Amino acid sequence: MDLAGKKVLIAGGAGFIGTNLALAVAQRGAQLRLTIHDKSLQAHFPDAETLTADLRQPEDCARAVQGMDCVFLCAAHTSGAAVIRTSPLVHITPNVLINTLMLEAAHRAGVTRFCFISSGAAYPPTADRPVREEEMFDGDPADVYFAAGWMKRYAEVLCRTYAEKITSPMPTVVVRPSNVYGPYDKFDFAVSHVTAALIRRVVERHSPLEVWGTGNDVRDLIYVDDFTEGVLAALAADRPFLAANICAGTGHTVRQILETILRVDGYRDADVRYDPRRPSTIPVRLMDNSFARTELGFTARTSLEDGLRRTIEWYRRQNGPRNRL
Repeated sequence: MDLAGKKVLIAGGAGFIGTNLALAVAQRGAQLRLTIHDKSLQAHFPDAETLTADLRQPEDCARAVQGMDCVFLCAAHTSGAAVIRTSPLVHITPNVLINTLMLEAAHRAGVTRFCFISSGAAYPPTADRPVREEEMFDGDPADVYFAAGWMKRYAEVLCRTYAEKITSPMPTVVVRPSNVYGPYDKFDFAVSHVTAALIRRVVERHSPLEVWGTGNDVRDLIYVDDFTEGVLAALAADRPFLAANICAGTGHTVRQILETILRVDGYRDADVRYDPRRPSTIPVRLMDNSFARTELGFTARTSLEDGLRRTIEWYRRQNGPRNRL
């Protein structure tokens, strides 16, 4: 889909995914509208329209999508492992409202393409085998993701319903990310994911440097610039409904991720202490990238080392100089 001159809504324009996707879409000549809610935009978009909206309210959803050609639903209530463990229902009500109301509003407004950012956490566990797109509903999500996973699955079913099961259908794209990292991520320890939290601890030279869990959990990390390219590749596919993993297709342990961050940022002899008593989620989550590679022509190109270096450099620029050991 050629976005030049198209009217494009990024719902959740102040968030991590929304900010990076808006930067990529702006480079393609789209006319941007960005929704914000309780925080300001993180990047500068001089030609974009900014709309303050509570997407849990149907009238705000209707205002947001009015006149748009394409909608990217990046708005979501998210958090890290600690919150998921202690409050598994915290994501459900706000996200169900956002997802259902935005789909309904977009369809009523005649949007020509709708993209929903789902989650790899919605898949059933497959041990150490990368999970494929067709396996999404083969079993329940892992217990720790049960509520949030089914919330994402429900939104995916709604996307397919709008695309295939009604009169006057609306084409939809479902993107299932692996662990995305990079600039504009959340670095607040209370809500951050593992990579952002590790980067902050290293840049701030924590000593001891605490790591939640054993360090042996395995994750597929994809740099955010690669992820946005994958999203746009999925959007460009000429299909009424599409669900695709956008991932690197390679697993790394938390220990390997930390060792790479330490090396890239020159933090030698760090006193690293793993704490298995602290919350983590599931031991292994890997995703298969063969569909994106063969059907969408997309392959993640940024190495873990390069992606972490770029993220560290961005984080240090945003937060001022830190003492280097």
